[in-house]
Amino acid sequence: MTEQGRILGLDYGSKTVGVAVSDPLFITAQGITVITRKHPTKYRQTIAAIREICEEYHITRIVLGLPLGLDGIEGGRCTATREFGSLLEEKLSIPVDYQDERFTTIEAESVIKAGGKKDPHDIKSTVDQAAAVLILETYMLRHGKN
Repeated sequence: MTEQGRILGLDYGSKTVGVAVSDPLFITAQGITVITRKHPTKYRQTIAAIREICEEYHITRIVLGLPLGLDGIEGGRCTATREFGSLLEEKLSIPVDYQDERFTTIEAESVIKAGGKKDPHDIKSTVDQAAAVLILETYMLRHGKN
């Protein structure tokens, strides 16, 4: 039996990209890593790392968190995120959807702290990954994937 493709969730930032994957049945999302970006306008290494993850997990769709303003309006960060999404589609030939990511970082920090982490370095090192999980879970709920 061939494994069904999974969905990749990304929390894209200028310095890091949090990464999460769905299980094959689209019931849960698990954080798997944080990709550190060397330069905010260079994408080659970031896309190469994402390509490896897509191949390893048989990714058939990517969900990219869209950093809307509190008023729901798209600003400059959304433009950069959509440009990155277009680049992913072009280089990986995998469709990219967008998911409102307002408050995911705040919620992710709360979840991490509730789990017992108190050291600011520990929180910072895992918050992008946790935000990617929340982005992916929200997407799956919105699209009846779990």
